Amino acid sequence: MSLASAPSLPFLRALRRRLSEAVVPGVRYDHFVETALYDPECGYYRSGRRRVGRSPGTDFFTASTSGRWFGELVAAAMVSLLDGRDPGTFTFVEVGAEPGQAVLDHVAHPFARTEVRRLGEPLALRGPTLLFSNELFDAQPFRRFIARTGHWVELGVTLRGDSLEEVELGPSQEPWLPEAAMDGYRLDAPRASIELLETQAAQPWTGVFMACDYGKSLRELVEATPHGTARAYWNHQQSNDLLVRLGEQDLTVHVCWDWLEEALKRHGFATPTVVSQESFFIRHAARYLEASLAADGGERSERKRALLQLLHPGHLGQKFQVLSAQRW
Repeated sequence: MSLASAPSLPFLRALRRRLSEAVVPGVRYDHFVETALYDPECGYYRSGRRRVGRSPGTDFFTASTSGRWFGELVAAAMVSLLDGRDPGTFTFVEVGAEPGQAVLDHVAHPFARTEVRRLGEPLALRGPTLLFSNELFDAQPFRRFIARTGHWVELGVTLRGDSLEEVELGPSQEPWLPEAAMDGYRLDAPRASIELLETQAAQPWTGVFMACDYGKSLRELVEATPHGTARAYWNHQQSNDLLVRLGEQDLTVHVCWDWLEEALKRHGFATPTVVSQESFFIRHAARYLEASLAADGGERSERKRALLQLLHPGHLGQKFQVLSAQRW
C-alpha cells in the first residue's frame, strides 16, 4: 500500500476495535464505512474542515452550493406540497446540514419557524412539520455483496498488517436480498438509509417529507450496476477505491428509492413519489420560477445561472431526484 493510502493511526485503532468484536475474518462494509465517515476521532464528517463547495480544499458540491436560490426553490415547493394548508402553522426542520450552513439561510419564508439538526444532534419531531434533507441518505453506511454461483456473499474489510483489504465474509441469507444476479455482480445495499428514515418517520409529526438525493430503483441496482454504486470523492475527483484517504475522502452510495418509499408507507405516508429534481421543482415551484425569470428579464443574472445549474438535465436536474410524501 502506498503512503498516500496508508490509514491513519486513529483509523487503525478504530478499525482494530471493530475487528476485535467481529466473528468473521473482517468487518462488514457498513461498519467500515461508519468508522470512516462518523467515528468521533477519525471520521470524515467529524472533521471541522469545509467539505462542500467549489473552492480549493473542498471535495464535492451539491445543490446547496447554489446558496439561497436553492433555498427559495425548496420553500416554494414545500408550500405547494401543503395543498392549501397554512404554512405559518408548520415548523421547517432541516436534517444533516453542513456546519455553518442551512438551506433557508437568508431566505424569506412563510413558515412558523425553522430548525436545523446537524450530525449527532438529537431529532425530536412533533406536530406540524416540514422535514427536509439534501444528500443525507446517500451518506449513510451500506453493506456490500457479490453474487457467487446463484447466491449472495457478503463482503467486508480486514487488515493485513497496516494494509486494508476487501474480503469475503461468507454467504448471506438476508430476506431482503433479491435473487442472485450473474456471477461476480456487486450489490451495494444502502440499508442504513432505511433505518434513518424509519427513525424520522416513527415520530409523532404530520406534514411533508422531502429528500433531495441520488438513487436508483431496486431493479436498476440489481440489473444495471454490475460494479455497485459506492464511490469516493476527494478534491472533486471521483474514485472507486474506497480503502484510501480514510477520514479525508467522502464515501457515498446510491440510495434505493423502492426501500425508502416502502418505509414511508409503513408509517402512514400517502403515495410517496420520486421524480427528477428538474421535474419536481418545475411542478412544485412553477410560480417562483416564472416570477424569477420575469424579474430578471433577459439578463444573465446570478439567480438565473444558479437555477440553470439546479434544473438543467445536463447539470443537477437529472442527476438528483426528490422523494416527497405527505402524512396528515
